Amino acid sequence: MDPPLVIKTHLPNQLVPRSFWDAGCKVRRLDFMVGWGSWYDHVKGYWRERHNKKILYIFYEDMKEDPVREVTHIAQFLRRQLSKSTMKHIVQMTTFSAMRENPMANYSTIPDTIFDRTVSEFMRKGEVGDWKNHFSAEEDAAFEEHYLKITADCPIPIRFTI
Repeated sequence: MDPPLVIKTHLPNQLVPRSFWDAGCKVRRLDFMVGWGSWYDHVKGYWRERHNKKILYIFYEDMKEDPVREVTHIAQFLRRQLSKSTMKHIVQMTTFSAMRENPMANYSTIPDTIFDRTVSEFMRKGEVGDWKNHFSAEEDAAFEEHYLKITADCPIPIRFTI
């Protein structure tokens, strides 16, 4: 059996070439900012197709809550068996602190002329719910109203706390 084909893309679902889907590739859906349009449209496009195409959604909050469960979920999606030592290694290497130090994950190799770290760090704290330290109760209420309105046609179980 051929190994599953996996990509990481910032393209919205409708811009991924049909040949990709025809080849039976799988998508890991990560939570990230996108430059191809509305984040909501991007997320909803993949969410709606997750059962029709081989798309796995992974939520940061779930990874923080139970990394072993989520790595197991990813391995099952990819039809892979992991030894206990491999599982332990993956869980350790995907902690926020390990990824913050890893140039393959922390964008430290991107020149400052392209990514200005004085404006914002790429990786801040890695804490679920830290948004509460940056938004007032009024801003939170306004966002909640906006979010529920925009996602009413496609409810996605995103958690903002654990």
